[in-house]
Amino acid sequence: MPLVSVIMNCRNSGKYLREAIDSVLAQTYSNWEIVFWDNQSTDDSSQIFKSYNDSRLKYFLAPEYSALGEARNHAMQQAKGDFIAFLDCDDLWFPQKLEKQIPLFDNDSVGLVICDTVFFNDRKDIRQLYKTRKPPVGHVFRELLGAYFISLETAVIRRSLLDEMDHWVDVRFQVIEEYDFFVRLGYRWEVAYVDEVLAKWRVHGASWTWSKPELFPAETRLFLNKLSATIPDFDTLYAKERHAVMTKIALQEAVIAWRRGSAGEARAILRPFRAENLSAMVISMWSLLFPFKTFDFANKVRVGLLS
Repeated sequence: MPLVSVIMNCRNSGKYLREAIDSVLAQTYSNWEIVFWDNQSTDDSSQIFKSYNDSRLKYFLAPEYSALGEARNHAMQQAKGDFIAFLDCDDLWFPQKLEKQIPLFDNDSVGLVICDTVFFNDRKDIRQLYKTRKPPVGHVFRELLGAYFISLETAVIRRSLLDEMDHWVDVRFQVIEEYDFFVRLGYRWEVAYVDEVLAKWRVHGASWTWSKPELFPAETRLFLNKLSATIPDFDTLYAKERHAVMTKIALQEAVIAWRRGSAGEARAILRPFRAENLSAMVISMWSLLFPFKTFDFANKVRVGLLS
């Protein structure tokens, strides 16, 4: 049983932390360690973590606060395992997650293994991610780039992949760092999938990602420019996927403009993309950027933007 390093980055996560830790302790696969990176928390997170009497739980206090991407890099530097898994302090695993995923790495071409997951809040389960449409597997760089489909709490990666990367999580990104990281992994390695719900991702208003929607378009443009500069003939070979990403950037900018009350600006942003199926995509993008708003309001936005 190879060692799996479970990366838990923490910043004032005491509210849900015990549930997350308990879900790792309940794993039927026992050879794991938790690398707990305390990013200068000021709540009771450190006390909660240190209350567990298990040598597999390893505590690291950041010397100073850093942005999440940099903090993830610091945590991964402490990992001793052959494989690295990720569990944020408000998410959960089901007991057989690692037991089901690790055997798929017997295929030497596989660098990343994911599973199905459920998005939930404190009241109910909201959506099963792959219930109606299964994710692609194998060499799926194009699919990851054009229609990203990975949820962090499901991911396990081969540790040796990090040795081949010139950088891990890009510290310039605040909201798309996972997208950038896993797309770059998918350029060289195959993705495998366990078709079972083995994790849960908690949706709540305190999430940093959802509090800064204006960062998505700017960071995604920078991401595309980075790929264009590092992958030979990227703009030509992946023109279709690049166009799909540019369409999403336009939708992000349009929804943000609409939210500011600038309907005319929003329509102008979308005008070059009139041939796209924007009706469905605006609703989808709204649910992504603002998951705590109702779909009724999203429909009103759609009508306003496309009229």
